[in-house]
Amino acid sequence: HVQLVESGGGSVQAGGSLRLSCVVSGFNYKSYCMAWFRQAPAKEREGVAVIDRDGEQKFADSVKGRFTISQDNARNTLYLQMNSLKPVDTAMYYCAVRSRRYTGCRADYFFQGGYWGQGTQVTVS
Repeated sequence: HVQLVESGGGSVQAGGSLRLSCVVSGFNYKSYCMAWFRQAPAKEREGVAVIDRDGEQKFADSVKGRFTISQDNARNTLYLQMNSLKPVDTAMYYCAVRSRRYTGCRADYFFQGGYWGQGTQVTVS
């Protein structure tokens, strides 16, 4: 039984920082992709950052230079460090994990199969 539990969301003023965490349990693929997504009200869910087991990362253009993604394999935890937050970053943030395709890790692959957390709300004012 795969389970993902996010934490670390909250309310922050523009320019502030938050660090999201996602603890993953029950996922046993050796080759995998992990990612953070977000969904604002009345908008589609979008990929924010993706990382694979080897640490290769991809970011949405809207967060490049402000967000970083990292993982602690010993703690089975995925992180999203968010700096210089803007009101447009306000959304529910979700973490996700899936097995890695031979073509690599891409955010759209997660919509074709993956495991998702319940989300953590980030509000920037």
